[in-house]
Parts: sequence; C-alpha cells; structure tokens
Amino acid sequence: MRGWFQDLWDTITSISTAHLIAALAVTTLKTTATGFAWYTILRYAYPGEVRFRVVWASYATCVGLNAILPANLGTIIMFVMLTSVIASATFAGMFGGFAVQKIFFTLAGVFVYLYLFLSVPGSFDISFEWIKDHPWIVVTLVVSAVVAIVIAVRTFWPKVLKWWEQAKEGGQVLTHPRAYFGGVFLPELIAWVANLVVIAIFLDAYAIPVTFHTVMSVVGSNSVSNTVSVTPGGAGVNQAFNVAALSDVTDSQTATAYSVAEQLVTTAWSLLTAAVLMLWVFGWNGGRALLQTSYSDAKQMVADQKAAREAARLEPAQ
Repeated sequence: MRGWFQDLWDTITSISTAHLIAALAVTTLKTTATGFAWYTILRYAYPGEVRFRVVWASYATCVGLNAILPANLGTIIMFVMLTSVIASATFAGMFGGFAVQKIFFTLAGVFVYLYLFLSVPGSFDISFEWIKDHPWIVVTLVVSAVVAIVIAVRTFWPKVLKWWEQAKEGGQVLTHPRAYFGGVFLPELIAWVANLVVIAIFLDAYAIPVTFHTVMSVVGSNSVSNTVSVTPGGAGVNQAFNVAALSDVTDSQTATAYSVAEQLVTTAWSLLTAAVLMLWVFGWNGGRALLQTSYSDAKQMVADQKAAREAARLEPAQ
C-alpha cells in the first residue's frame, strides 16, 4: 500500500493542477451519469422502492472495486448490495437490468470497432482473406455452429423461459421508450462522452496529440485489454495495449506514463468517491456491514458458478 500511494503521489505531482481537477470532475460526472441510468432502470423494475443515492453509492462502489478486484467482482457485489436494500429485487432481475444497461455501451463499442476497422486502409481485405480462400470450410463451420446453437436452445429453453420471467422485471423500462431514452440512453451517452474527455485530458497532460483517432484508439485498446485481462482493472495489460495503440503518435515511455497515470488517478478517485458515498448513504457501521456481507456472498456466488461450470465440463467424460 505504501508503494501504491507513493506511485500515486508521484503521478499526481507530475500532472498540472488544471489537468488533474478537470479529470476528476469529468470522472465524477461519468460515474454519476451511469449511476442515474441504473437508477432509472431499477425505478421502473421496482416502483416505489428505489432511491437515487442508494443506487449511486452502490454503483460507485462497483466502479471502485472493479478497479482493484479481478473478474469484475465489483459488479456482482453491487448486485448483492442492491438485492439487500431493495425488498422486491431478485438477482435475475439485476441481470435483466444489466442487459438493459449494456445496450448503449454495446452499440458504442461496435461504433468504436467499426471506426477503427474502417480507418485502416485495406483492413477489409486483410481480415477476410482467409474466408475468401476457404469458402467451404467457412460454410461447414457456420452450419456446425447453427446446429450446436439449435441443440443448446432445445436443451436449455425451459430454463431460459423460467429465468426470463424473473429477469424481465429488470427490463421494464424498455416498455417506456421515453423513459428509456431520457433516463438511460442519454445519461449513458453523457457518461461515454465523459470517458472520451477523461482520456483526452490525460493525453494532453503528457503532450500526446489529442485527435478523434487517438482517443478512439485508446478506447478500443482498453476494451480489448479488459476482455483478455485477468488482472484487477486490467493492470499491466492495459498499458501494453495503450502503448501499441499510441505507437504512431508517441514513444513507448510516454504512452506508458500516460496509461499508468490515468489508471492510478481514476482508480484512487473512484475508491474515494465510493467511500464517501457509502458513508453518506449507509453510515460507517451500516456501510461496512453491507459491504462485508456483499463481498462474502459475491465471492461464494462466483465460486459456486465456477464449480458448476467445471462440473458441467467434466460430466461428458464420466
């Protein structure tokens, strides 16, 4: 911890005060906007039972913990917290709300990948060259995949129907288009733009050219690194991908310094924000008890899911 704080202090003192304040303000906006989107989703799922500050504190805790815990455990902890404080909430309902919350960010991710794909000359030919050379293999793979999907659907469909009956409560806001676009889609758009601004602020702090392409390159590299990383917050992997993404505009040392600075500062601020909101909403004793219980339950839940997957994998061989 002493070394972490020393690195954080060294990073903070290497950035101008204006850059630091701007980055922290926009990071707070990003967390608050996404928290409001979650509030809207849950308000329609469980009418009369949801308060904004409770959802805000829970989501801020999720953001902070996901930066230091592996496997997005912070998200599961948030689900446990919310099902503990919202009387009618179910875990399936939380996953239904999670699916709704991810609609915009999935579309935004597709936009980023599509932009990066089309911005590289000849990328279409490079990416699809193997498909052009082996059409029958591709057809066979597609047919096999379709057959496998059909078999899986027929096997698990009754369970899916049962789960959907529980999960669809989290998607109730989708039946109110005006509420969804005004209370979920728009705040998430604000949060996404805020994320771009944070990236631009830190790039500028290290004199790295700030263009739409460089920002999109960082967003894309962060997305890929988070997908393949098993370290908390993608530490290490994030830096490697950022260095590769920025190789055309700066040297590896500067790119690494930028990436480390952004991760250290935003992680520290997210943890501080979560702590302040938890104290404000739940108090010291209530917040500590809720967080400890939620953390234990979330770890047990993840362990049970891992054991179930392992048992399912080994079952055909027995």
